Amino acid sequence: MDITTETIRSLKEKYAAEDISPAEVLDALEARIKSTEPTVQGYLRRDLGKARRKALDADTSLPLGGIPIAIKDNINEDGEYCTCASKYLENYLSPYNATVIDRLHAAGAFTYGRTNMDEFAMGSSTEYSAFQTTRNPWDQTRIPGGSSGGSAAVVGARSAIAALGSDTGGSIRQPAALCGCVGMKPSYGMVSRFGLVAFASSLDQIGSFTRTVEDNAMVLQAIAGYDPMDNTSNRRDVPDLCADIGKDIKGLRIGVPKEYFGKGIDPAVAAKVKSAIDWYQNEGAEVVDISLPHTEHAIAVYYIIATAEASSNLARFDGVRYGYRSSEAKDAMSTYFLSREEGFGAEVKRRIILGTYVLSSGYYDAYYNRAQKVRALMKQDFDRAFEQCDLVVTPTSPTVAFKSGEKLDDPLQMYLADVFTIAANAAGICGISLPCGFNSEDLPVGLQLMGPAYGEATMYQAAHAYEQAHDWWKTVPSIS
Repeated sequence: MDITTETIRSLKEKYAAEDISPAEVLDALEARIKSTEPTVQGYLRRDLGKARRKALDADTSLPLGGIPIAIKDNINEDGEYCTCASKYLENYLSPYNATVIDRLHAAGAFTYGRTNMDEFAMGSSTEYSAFQTTRNPWDQTRIPGGSSGGSAAVVGARSAIAALGSDTGGSIRQPAALCGCVGMKPSYGMVSRFGLVAFASSLDQIGSFTRTVEDNAMVLQAIAGYDPMDNTSNRRDVPDLCADIGKDIKGLRIGVPKEYFGKGIDPAVAAKVKSAIDWYQNEGAEVVDISLPHTEHAIAVYYIIATAEASSNLARFDGVRYGYRSSEAKDAMSTYFLSREEGFGAEVKRRIILGTYVLSSGYYDAYYNRAQKVRALMKQDFDRAFEQCDLVVTPTSPTVAFKSGEKLDDPLQMYLADVFTIAANAAGICGISLPCGFNSEDLPVGLQLMGPAYGEATMYQAAHAYEQAHDWWKTVPSIS
């Protein structure tokens, strides 16, 4: 039995039968990590001794009892470094837990390892980390996606059972697609953002990477729910997210937007996704042609709103209160300027400059205010679409994983990597990516399902049905 290929569900069953223990799972993961990490480099830090103590004390009767979960390095955990893969926070030791960490602990899970990411979650390839470059487990010459590339890579490499990430414009779903695992962004407000280092507050959401759709629902069930520490948290009760998993999808209405199958999409990606749509139709789902006409503005809207909010959120990093401080600073002004100049990487600086510009006097209405109006139109597009269908089906990414370094000198091309995922964040709806096959180079292709706000249960139902009818999720990458 290869423990590292087990799912959360299967591990829970084996714990109940006393076939294996959490400590044995941890040992198997550590052995897998030692063989894959020199190549993949998905983890920034691990503490095996601390994790072992947690594994030995785990209550396996709890919903996630005894399950080790890796954490993206922008989610605060008491006593752990939370660097956001930035030189600026290299020595920042968190004094508190994010709400999602407390909820994982309450569900019986224990955390193991902090994963690499694009600095402050700003990127689509995990090449903007200040510390190391994570590689795709399916082809180590290629990127794993971003910004949660470390989390996606370790789940894809089978060196983690599950991992948390954050999604601001596709930072969970896009790397999940490129690394061949399941990645899900919940509806805005469903999961507390308290303890997540903010990038763009109106877009950020915490979600998870898992090997199966059911596992993903189990993690979301544990971390979702109202939190008084987050004033954007929704008060509605969290339904049983696994209740519809395994149910027949006959009669489910699947919307296919024409805007997601046009210019710029890799023909192999389009073919795999269209094959998945045909499968849904053959299983009795009703396929509906829909339009999301404001999709063409998604990139522009996102990179105005997200950079504006990033400019505001990152103003707190001033070299005075915490984080990096320049040794060359002579006074308050030079402390501020030199600390930010030396502490932030090039992409973070680029986005701060863009955001400051669009919020500046004379440009606020021309850019930021107008982008917010178009964002409202994008949400209206989805509202109208969900009157005709239950779910929207699209590719997750327009291409498979690209070569490392291929887009570093062309920021616009890098930004276009998220063209199919951004709209869900802008509209506040839920979205999931799951494997739907491989191209001729054996690189994973991702299928994206999007549901209305708080439509996660139906989305999981449809995603699970497709997943279980295919064996894509069972394939293990060969890592040299």
